[in-house]
Amino acid sequence: MRKSGRGQLAVLGGTFDPPHLGHVALASMAAAQLDLEQVLFLLTADPPHKQKRQISAVEERLAMLKLAISGQASFAISRLEIDRPGPHYAVETVKLLGDKHPGKDIAYLIGSDSLQDLPGWHRAEEFLANISLLVVMRRPGSQPDLKKLRGELPELKEKLTYIESPPLEISSRQIRQRAREDGTFRYYLHEKVFDYIQENKVYT
Repeated sequence: MRKSGRGQLAVLGGTFDPPHLGHVALASMAAAQLDLEQVLFLLTADPPHKQKRQISAVEERLAMLKLAISGQASFAISRLEIDRPGPHYAVETVKLLGDKHPGKDIAYLIGSDSLQDLPGWHRAEEFLANISLLVVMRRPGSQPDLKKLRGELPELKEKLTYIESPPLEISSRQIRQRAREDGTFRYYLHEKVFDYIQENKVYT
């Protein structure tokens, strides 16, 4: 099993509503620390865990994501969860990515808060079987019970690795709230993403 290297793709999934500097910084650090060939930003059009939340139109989120990663040669956007009906589950996505990129190992990036919830993911064991590496970004205040997790998902022992994440306390939810309330969110975003939000009144 390849732990890192130029034959490996990393997947960073999310609704990206909006994509912010924290997303880009995390992707950059993962690419550098694991010597990855490419980081795929996987925009989730219809996340199953957010069915009751109003989400910006996928066209708006896609436009903002393109602006957020522009000029980064090692970053790309995957339309895999845009061009097929939802809801979208990680297990199905990584299997399709494997078919789409034969010969490439798939590393999947998540936050340490998501790691704690992993046993509850749809077909979690099958998901782990279809990736080469589960890359966890440490987050302040999140300390998953690894002994318990490995007991529920034994394959974690071989596939789990950590990377250090940048000390950026940014969340898309916080940005949306600031955009609606007082507009003080400029420096959480790529300048072009901020301009897009303002011009198109995405959150107001």
